[in-house]
Amino acid sequence: MQRLAPLMEEPMDQEEQERGGRSIRTKSWKKWIKTQLQSMIIHKKPDAKVLLSVLGCPLFPVPPLSKMSLQQVSSSAQYIIQHFAAATGCKKLERGIKNTFVTGKITMTMMNDLSGSATVNASPVSHKGCFVMWQMLPEKWLIELVGGGHKISAGSDGEIAWRYTPWLGDHAAKGAIRPLRRTLQGLDPLTISSVFSSAQFVGEKEINGKDCFVLKLSTDQTDLTRRSDSTAEMIKHVAFGYFSQKSGLLLCLEDSSLTRIQTPGSLPTYWETSMSSWMEDYRAIEGSEVVIAHSGRTDVLISRFGETLKGGISVTRMEERWTIDDVAFDVPGLSIDCFIPPKEMKMDFHHQDGPNTFPELLDERQKL
Repeated sequence: MQRLAPLMEEPMDQEEQERGGRSIRTKSWKKWIKTQLQSMIIHKKPDAKVLLSVLGCPLFPVPPLSKMSLQQVSSSAQYIIQHFAAATGCKKLERGIKNTFVTGKITMTMMNDLSGSATVNASPVSHKGCFVMWQMLPEKWLIELVGGGHKISAGSDGEIAWRYTPWLGDHAAKGAIRPLRRTLQGLDPLTISSVFSSAQFVGEKEINGKDCFVLKLSTDQTDLTRRSDSTAEMIKHVAFGYFSQKSGLLLCLEDSSLTRIQTPGSLPTYWETSMSSWMEDYRAIEGSEVVIAHSGRTDVLISRFGETLKGGISVTRMEERWTIDDVAFDVPGLSIDCFIPPKEMKMDFHHQDGPNTFPELLDERQKL
């Protein structure tokens, strides 16, 4: 069974297929992605694997609520989410939109070791890329992303979240079915509302000169155990959302995970990964009342420490800047069959040995 074929053309309904026509959106999207892919998959960069493994398709720490009502207010968090839902037109998404199509561009940058004993790269190299994403309900999604001469893909059918990379092939994620983190970066108001409705209100904080309410989410111990194995123990994974008190919009998203790595006969090493995203350019999608963030920045700090490291703590910094080019709702012809994972994912899902969210994260971190 081969991996899922890339979605290289937008689905068409039966009427369009019978008359052999294509919508203007299909033509413009095919031209856009063809141009982007031709310009991106040319020179493969050695550090692009690490950037794509960490920044490309990470999952959010916690799953969305199975059932959510934007009318219910029984906590401070739900009051804050109601404000956010009103500001972003979330009720329209809840009422009738069946699927979403998104295209965007990214620029990823790797910085050298930031520890006291190392020298920071004075002129880091940036890798430009692009992505295409399809979504049907929060738990069904598919993304293809190109950057640094490589193309990766990831998806979820609501039962299994999986990812494909050229260097590891297809592999499934452990733990609960969680949404793609990229959708929570101001891109999917409905998923943001669903995820943070169960959050804990922990106070207020100023973000870029704006007063914000702070909501906290933590992965429960059961899921942490499911995402661990014999050599890698996930100790914690928490997330914070910073919602503007004035506009109600999500201005900043942070999450941090701590993993303990120990192979037989060796001392443990600890990996702490912190991701911080700042959302910008909130505006309505053309022809819609739904408001999303059309650009932003994500910073990642990966810290490695333990008795085995002679130089002390090793810290590596990565950065991604992104812009959203196009968003469309209710794309004709998109069905649940588009989100079916490779067959081997069904068979191997309960036998995966990779730690953390996806196994190559730790494999690539060894090179940092």
